Amino acid sequence: MDIAALLTSAGINIGVCVVLFSLYSVLRKQPSNRVVYFGRRLASVRVRNIDFFSIDRFVPSPSWILKAWETTEDEILAIGGLDALAFQRLLVFSMRIFSIAAIICLLLVLPMNYYGKDMQHKKIPSESLDVFTIGNVKEGSRWLWAHCLSLYVITCSACILLYFEYKSITEMRLAHINKSPPNPSHFTILVRAVPRSIGESYSATVKKFFSDYYASCYLSHQMVYKHGIIHKLMVDAERMCSMFISVPLDRSSLRPCCFCGRSTSSFKMLSSSSGDISPNDISFTDLDLATRDDECATAFVFFKSRYSAVVATQMLQSSNPMKWVSEMAPEPHDVLWSNLSIPYRQLWLRKIAILLAAIVFMFLFLIPVTFVQGLTQLDKLSKMFPFLKGLLKKDFVNHVVTGYLPSVILMLFMYTVPPMMMFFSSVEGPVSRSGRKRSAGLKILYFTIWNVFFVNVLSGSVISNLSVFSSVQDIPMELAKAIPTQASFFMTYVLTSGWASLGCELMQIFPLGWNMFKKFILRNLDDSSDDLMTFPYHTEVPRVLLFCLIGFTCSIMAPLILPFLLFYFVLAYLVYRNQILNVYILKYEGGGIFWPMVHNTTIFSLVLTQIIAIGVFGIKQSPIASGFTFPLLICTLLFNEYCRQRFYPIFRKDAVQVLIDMDRRDELSGRMTEIHQQLHSSYCQFPIARDLCGTAQSSQDGHVTDPEPIKPGSEKADSEVSDSWAVVNFAST
Repeated sequence: MDIAALLTSAGINIGVCVVLFSLYSVLRKQPSNRVVYFGRRLASVRVRNIDFFSIDRFVPSPSWILKAWETTEDEILAIGGLDALAFQRLLVFSMRIFSIAAIICLLLVLPMNYYGKDMQHKKIPSESLDVFTIGNVKEGSRWLWAHCLSLYVITCSACILLYFEYKSITEMRLAHINKSPPNPSHFTILVRAVPRSIGESYSATVKKFFSDYYASCYLSHQMVYKHGIIHKLMVDAERMCSMFISVPLDRSSLRPCCFCGRSTSSFKMLSSSSGDISPNDISFTDLDLATRDDECATAFVFFKSRYSAVVATQMLQSSNPMKWVSEMAPEPHDVLWSNLSIPYRQLWLRKIAILLAAIVFMFLFLIPVTFVQGLTQLDKLSKMFPFLKGLLKKDFVNHVVTGYLPSVILMLFMYTVPPMMMFFSSVEGPVSRSGRKRSAGLKILYFTIWNVFFVNVLSGSVISNLSVFSSVQDIPMELAKAIPTQASFFMTYVLTSGWASLGCELMQIFPLGWNMFKKFILRNLDDSSDDLMTFPYHTEVPRVLLFCLIGFTCSIMAPLILPFLLFYFVLAYLVYRNQILNVYILKYEGGGIFWPMVHNTTIFSLVLTQIIAIGVFGIKQSPIASGFTFPLLICTLLFNEYCRQRFYPIFRKDAVQVLIDMDRRDELSGRMTEIHQQLHSSYCQFPIARDLCGTAQSSQDGHVTDPEPIKPGSEKADSEVSDSWAVVNFAST
């Protein structure tokens, strides 16, 4: 590929970005698209369907860029949580390190590559991209010291920046845990593989076990019921709600109910007589209205303190490690209820099956990757398909086929990966949505690194040399040979999968299409909460990390890629900030749990870059440069081990010191009793019953009273309207 083909690809992608960004600035102002582009705001305020017509609605404007730039980190933390802030810090880290890499490599390495051999240079547009890579440096050249020095500067800068980012994220995670309001998950453990006792239900077995062995700290528990009866239960709950509405009842007489029966007869009213039952004697687990067949061998167990819950998860509950398996419970909104009914003994079989399925899927994906690499080898392509010789001789077709089409085809195939990996992760049986996203993110990361980076590089080498490797030991040397030659593909991939994908992310093409179909074809004008989305960390974090890997490995090999990468990170910083502010809602807080994945992938990228550099220096017959790279490799691994010992444990376990301080603070303030009362209704398996569970729990304490009728025109009525309705002109935002 020559510079003209690269500029053709850049021009096409710039045009696509300009069109998409302009369309976005217009479509976001249309009231019918509020749920697509302002979903987070709609989740916090109900907006009247009023059409503010003005000519500005149809004029593109870059005002959203300025607002995204001016948003502070504290605002990002308050709106999107620690996960969103950690993702923004990843982009900031990428901008900083690749700014340093771009400065040193463009000023020092690029001239050395360009003038590395005594040759007659063409005009810049006609120059091949190979003359800007390390492959153009002649063997035994002293200029390779510039590459070794640049590698030292990039690695040391990356490690320093990475250390401070890891430290900062760790401190923010501790501060988030310490300063956050009482979280039910800190008092709750999830117990699986509860053994069946003859003549007893699972609920009775759990209560007996924890009452015997955790008598001083056990509070109560809540069983998990089979997911197959949820639809039946929700129908019953809807019928009961209608009965409550149609029949006037003294609400102070309500007592906790458990939506676990097979029919509406399961809903029972307890006597309101104070002499029958005292409020302290009532719990959800005592009202065993479900049959034993509905119970799963899984339960949420509540403890009186955070410290007790953590200690319980660190111990084996029985002599058989496959029974009474305990772990800290996820947040209530983070629970993946459908997977809690999976028998614990099936989990390892599921993981093995998913591993095999992922490997098969990875190998099947070699077919489109090899086809894509064939498009970059025009001479081989014309030999395989002689009827294309005449068409490929045209300059524009040549530039499009080599500079734009391969990365577009690969990007289209890559869109099938996230849904497949999310399906694989769901089948594995994670108990939380965040765990499922993290598992899917790791799978996508491994998949993209292998298929986009290694397979593209190695398959391109195979196509060029018409040979394969004789052993695994040849792979590092083949990488050293192939990466300079495949740098042109990675440049176009950054342009297409990077720049253009940000335009698609901003446009929200699939949600926009569904919204238009629903409102203009189905004539459903209501904005449903089902259309609101959470941030797709499982796809965006691996995408950014893949570009970081490409940037590190190509920094000294093909430094011409760095300006394109740097522009991508700056653009991503603005686009994702806008999406966090306006589009994505926060359902649960992960506490920046994916940051260790960021750290490990960055270290892997640095180590891979150093190994490839050693191979390149060996090919270029510079043993001194290779020798000086080995200490850098060892120091990088030692730095990673230090960070793993210093920071990583905080992301795996909660600090007892922090939890005990929080327990003492709540006890001194008198909030512990209130927290214990709220635990019962926190983990409500059936969404429609969550509010009723909370109401029933409150009625235990005598706090539920008949609502005072609201008279139209009164101050209270006005305040109710003002709290629930708002008129927002999104066109001006």
